[in-house]
Amino acid sequence: MSTNLSLQTRRRQRLRYQLRQKSSGRPRLSVFRSGKHIYAQIIDDAQGRTVAAASTLDKDLKASLKTGADKDAATAVGKLIAERSKAAGVVAVVFDRGSYLYHGRVKALAEAAREGGLDF
Repeated sequence: MSTNLSLQTRRRQRLRYQLRQKSSGRPRLSVFRSGKHIYAQIIDDAQGRTVAAASTLDKDLKASLKTGADKDAATAVGKLIAERSKAAGVVAVVFDRGSYLYHGRVKALAEAAREGGLDF
């Protein structure tokens, strides 16, 4: 019987494989959510470096948010990652939701990043 951690790892690996097949060299917008915060980063896999990053722990966001674990916080992080990626010259990305469902905070972050100007 598989544990939840191994099932989560399998889902993440399966999704990353599909993204590699379809990405055509675009950077990856990776999302991680914990119980208290949400993090997003744009990763250039060809060079192996992070182009831009944002989270609810950023000083400008942390002061304005009530908590880092709700949809409002995810929306704020999505807008911030879109601004930072455009400043770094990245407009087209591939969305990597990890092992999370496209629902709730992950969906709110993705929609805010799209509204901010990212194309995926």
